[in-house]
Amino acid sequence: MKDSAPEKKPEPVLSARGLVKRYGHVTAIDGADFELLPGEVLAVIGDNGAGKTSLIKALTGALVPDAGEIRLHGEPIRFSGPLEARRHGIETVYQDLAVAPSMDIAANMFLGREIRRAGPLGTVFRMLDKKAMRRESADYMAALQIRLGSLGQAVETLSGGQRQAVAVARAAAWARSVVVMDEPTAALGVKESAQVLDLIRRVRDKGIPVILISHNMPHVFEIADRIHVHRLGRREALIKPADYSMAEVVAIMTGALSVTADGGTVVSDDEAASAAGVRRG
Repeated sequence: MKDSAPEKKPEPVLSARGLVKRYGHVTAIDGADFELLPGEVLAVIGDNGAGKTSLIKALTGALVPDAGEIRLHGEPIRFSGPLEARRHGIETVYQDLAVAPSMDIAANMFLGREIRRAGPLGTVFRMLDKKAMRRESADYMAALQIRLGSLGQAVETLSGGQRQAVAVARAAAWARSVVVMDEPTAALGVKESAQVLDLIRRVRDKGIPVILISHNMPHVFEIADRIHVHRLGRREALIKPADYSMAEVVAIMTGALSVTADGGTVVSDDEAASAAGVRRG
């Protein structure tokens, strides 16, 4: 009897091969590969200066690579800018949130995508349909189980975690392909960080894969399905958190530990590995 065929790996939602970006003599991206699978939270980690920000900018249209290929849903694509990436369903939640503090929650949800009133009031006088925006905003918030009180209150009256929730809800509302989150818990306390992590899970559960850029290793291990370790402008390893300890992942990130083809590890720098809490043997 023939053995059953191996399970086919799902096609990546967003992928890249051999990305390169140079600024004069400085190489920001050095032949980087990337792969985001459907329905996963992929953490992207790396030391300062590793090039992970440049990689994410290339994937979201903020930077045009000099070489390499990006694919979205299996099709080659070349973004001319962030707006084009947004038109293809890629939404980014930046660390500074990019919210308008003096505007209300619903207005922030529809920032740049405002609904105008029907007829001449909208086409000629450009009047906004605020009721429709608040109604749809309430639906988006309910879908992600976000409770913020009145959607008519100004964002500047919200806590840090609540502002983050508004930014995440806006991204999830408009994303069709990918949500990118840049250090979403960096300025939050323990309770608000836990709420944001729950929110990321709910976005993933809606079927939208999430790229999480973070320096917070406990958060990465808590929520990530896989971890992309970036070092010296390229992908150093693509691993599952269940297969490695936190100390090992830090050691891989700093170059003290290398991952072999079969998923094993080799100590590259005894002193650095020891400093990271990993010892030979």
